[in-house]
Order: sequence, then structure tokens, then C-alpha cells
Amino acid sequence: MKPNHLRVTALVAGTVLLAGATTACNRNSTTAGSASTSKPAIGIDLPRSDSDFWNSYAQYTRRYVAAQGIHALPISNSQNDVTKLVANVQVFENTGAKAIVMAPQDTGAIASTLGRLANKHIPVVSVDTRPDSGKVYMVVRADNKAYGTKACEFLGKQLGGKGKVAELEGALDSINGRDRSEAFAACMKKEFPNIAVYPLATNWDGSVASSKLQTLLAQHPDINGIYMQAGGVFLQPTLSLLKQKGLLKPAGTQGHIAIISNDGIPQEFDAIRSGQIDATVSQPADLYAKYALYYAQAAAAGKTFEPGPTDHDSTIIQLPNGLEDQLPAPLVTKSNVDDKNLWGNNISK
Repeated sequence: MKPNHLRVTALVAGTVLLAGATTACNRNSTTAGSASTSKPAIGIDLPRSDSDFWNSYAQYTRRYVAAQGIHALPISNSQNDVTKLVANVQVFENTGAKAIVMAPQDTGAIASTLGRLANKHIPVVSVDTRPDSGKVYMVVRADNKAYGTKACEFLGKQLGGKGKVAELEGALDSINGRDRSEAFAACMKKEFPNIAVYPLATNWDGSVASSKLQTLLAQHPDINGIYMQAGGVFLQPTLSLLKQKGLLKPAGTQGHIAIISNDGIPQEFDAIRSGQIDATVSQPADLYAKYALYYAQAAAAGKTFEPGPTDHDSTIIQLPNGLEDQLPAPLVTKSNVDDKNLWGNNISK
């Protein structure tokens, strides 16, 4: 599907064989679409491989590259290291990339690289994260403030408006971490003032989250709610810690700690089904991959977009440094966890 307001004709999808695995500096994936040499080369950097969510995104990315016959350069992985990301981007520049897809985890440190790419007329699509500055062609992202608000509203109602909540924050140098944290705090202050919130900065690191949660539980054993800003890195360490302490009680039983997460990975769905956690907000890993590649090809072809609604249930908004397509991210609870339209029910664990 393509936005209604696209000024030019639709991209034509082709088919191509997925080439064999190759390796290069900081590279860990396949060379895809090498037979489509008439198509513009697309550089794709994956942000990390220590998260179930980002591993799912990587699966979808490779799937769409192969299915659509995209001429992808060897896919790199910057492993949550902006220095590696910069180096990987330089490789893309030197090997003829006409557009680049990335997901910078440090949204401030990438500005100079974006400036250099703009000077070379190489458009950038940023996935999930919105760079603080530096020109981008399109950000493919969901509304992260809505994640924090949805988590607040759900937990507040689950706890009856009172209690203590541990918040496992992401990195606050990331727009996503800031958006989720600020929205969650604002909603709690306004809607549920009798709930005490204990924010724990984790830098998207599961071991840090587990360590800080353990310390908090020792100080406040009556914690009765947890908000995990990233189930992909926080789910297993959190459940393991609660189980170890005898605090992992099924939903609906006395002593259950109400838990909401963000990501929508299959493991979270299993945890909802078993009553270990109560809900998650499903980040659309499939749509991130699909539309990141769509916009990258459009950028390489010189196509343009404008702010407004699209025909894939999203809205393109204007940023100071580009555009952002805000994709839908539904709340998932026990009532809809088996919905076949959720990407977490359509990918391998």
C-alpha cells in the first residue's frame, strides 16, 4: 500500500534470488538483491541483535528485501554503537548507496553523519528513532508518547489508582526513551496522583534493568506495578528476577504485580497468555521494515511526500528536519492477544 498523496506512480515490485551470506566489517547478514543491478542500491544498517524486537525487525527486513527484489548492499549491524554505525554508513557511501536505512540508537550523535549524507544527496530513512537534528527523508516510527500514555492508563486502572510502580526506562539520550518517559510521567501525575512512580534509567540494557529493579524491590517490597519500555530487552530479565524472588504470581491471583510492556514480540504474547504480564503495546516491526524499504526506494527514485493521512492507517507529520510516518501501535491484552493481524503472531520466536 502507498500513501494516497504520493505524487508519482507506484513502485513496481520485482522478484530476485537472495544471494549467499557475506561478511564485512561489522556485517552479519546476506547480500540481497544483487541480481537487480538496474535498481538503485540501498544500504541497510540494523541497530542491534541483543533484542528480540530488533531481531524480529531484521527477519522482516530480509524477508521484504528478498520478496521485492530490492538491490540491497550487504546489510550491516551497528550493535548499539554509534561509532560502528558511522563506519557502516561510510561503507555504504563508498559502495554506491542511493539511499540508506538506519535506526540510530543515539539520536543526538548521528547529526554530523546525516549532514554529510545530505551534502552528498544520499537520502536517509530512520526507523523507530527520530534523529534530534540532521536532515532525514522520512522517519518510520510510531507515536512513542502514546506508548507511555497507554501504559499509564492501563496500569492506573489495573491498580485502582493507587500503589507503587517501577518504570524500566530506555535510554534518555534517545527520543523514544524520552517520549515514553515524559508521557508516562505526565499521565500519572494528572490521572493517577496516588500512584508513586520509580523511574529506573537502563540505557535499554536488560542486565541494568534487572539490577536496578532488584535494588528497588529491596527498598519497596510492596511494588505492585511495572512498566517496561522495551519488552525485547527487559522481559526475560524481569520475569527471571520476579520468579527468583517468589513474586511472579499469575494475573488474577493475590500478590500479582501488574506489568505492561512495549514491543509486541511473541514472547510477550506468551507471557500475556500465561498471566505473567498483563499487556503490551505492539510496535509494528513488520511495518517498520516494509515502509522503511518502501520509502528508501522512493527516495532513491526522487519521489516526494507531503504531510497528511496515508492509506495504511497512519499519518505523515512535518518535522523540523524532515517527515515522519507515524504507524499504528495497538494495545494488546488477554482479550486480543490471539489476533492474527498482530505481527507477533506471524513470526518465528
